[in-house]
This record gives sequence, C-alpha cells and structure tokens, in this order.
Amino acid sequence: MQPTDDFDPSRVTRSLLRRSRHGALATLTVGKGDPYCSLVNIASHPDGTPILLISRLAVHTRNILSDARVSLMLDERAPGDPLEGARIMLGGTAEEASEAERPLLRRRYLGVHSSAQAFVDFKDFSFFRVRPTSLHLVAGFGRIIDLAPAQYLTDLDGAESVLEAEEDAVAHMNADHRDALNLYATTLLAAEAGDWHCTGCDPDGLDLQNGTSIALRLDFPRRIVTPMELREVLRELAEQARALNG
Repeated sequence: MQPTDDFDPSRVTRSLLRRSRHGALATLTVGKGDPYCSLVNIASHPDGTPILLISRLAVHTRNILSDARVSLMLDERAPGDPLEGARIMLGGTAEEASEAERPLLRRRYLGVHSSAQAFVDFKDFSFFRVRPTSLHLVAGFGRIIDLAPAQYLTDLDGAESVLEAEEDAVAHMNADHRDALNLYATTLLAAEAGDWHCTGCDPDGLDLQNGTSIALRLDFPRRIVTPMELREVLRELAEQARALNG
C-alpha cells in the first residue's frame, strides 16, 4: 500500500506512539512459551520507542527476563466502534534500561504518569524500552501496512543539544506559556480547551497532555536540532495559532 494525500502511515504511527498511555503487552510464558497478555502503562522515549515501568513481581516481567521478545498493541481509543480507529501492533524486544538511561526514562515516564511517583523508586520496579523490529498498522479499510523502524522513529542524530535542553524547555513552557500550549491544542489540533501542558519535545514535535490521559502530538513543520531552533519553531506556531484564532 502506498501513502495518499490524505493518509501518511508514518505520521499516523508516530502520533499513536507519542499519544498512547496504555497498551496490551504480549510476552511468552516462562518454561512454556504460551502467549501471555497484560495491560501496561507506557510513555515514549524522545525517539518514539515505548517506555515501560514494570515490577519484577509481575508475570510479564518474569517472562521478559526469560525471553525478551514482546509485542505491544496500541490503539487511539476513539469513540464508537474501536475497530474503526487506528491501531498498531509493534513487535520487538524489551530491554531493561541501564543506570545511565534511567534519569531520562524516569522523567519522561513521570511526565505522563504522575501517579507512578508513589512507586517508581521501589526496588522491584525497573524501566524497560521496547526496541521495535516490526510494526503492523491498521488505520481503516484499505489502510493496512507494515513499516520498518526507520519509517516512524525519530532520528536523534545531531540533536544532542535540544535533547539536553528538553527538561528546561518543558518546564519553561509549562510555567510561562500555558496560553500558547492551550492555543496549540485548541487552534492547531482542534481539541477542546483544558489544562493543556507539555510533557516532552524532540526534533519532530511537541507532546501535549490534558489531565492524566488525553494526549496530543503537535508535529513541527521542520526538523529541529538546537534549542534556538526549538524556540523559533514554537514562536512561529504560536503566531500561527493566534492568527487563526483571530
């Protein structure tokens, strides 16, 4: 299947990865190999790969530590018939995060699941990243396609400075520019007004959340790799939103 003017499978997939807060995780049962499925909370790494915070007491974690192969089903949780909405099945391996990775994963995860603050530092909990090897997208009739990781993950090469600035940028936007974040959501993304705040940014876009579960993805008009470029594109988007808002 080829993309059309009104359907970009890579963009749909990136958006689902960034907006999803829950998913069905399938693992292989220790000693048997039988499929085992569980509901998990997820967040996203700056490159778009899913982040899990799971306990070693859980069956799915024991399964992963025995066989790292997993699949993760995500859907857009649209009203009405769920089969009419977009969903993806991401296959890959779940890798436990190193100590060096933990601060970033912890910040990104708590940014979208604040309630996890109560147990994130328990000794039995660890962060894992799902490293994709395959992805199957179903986005409606005739819109079914397999994608390679390079087609939907965000390229972080050369973007080290903007990634280092992400934490401060997110804090600044939430402290001083909530009006702009609300305009992004309501004017550029046609969402309802609410307590919109920023949960993360990367070279391709900005992640927004209202409350604890309603999430949006604002794609940038171009790839950015420096803090200065980030400021400029956010200013441009705010000006665009204000112009549209009258």
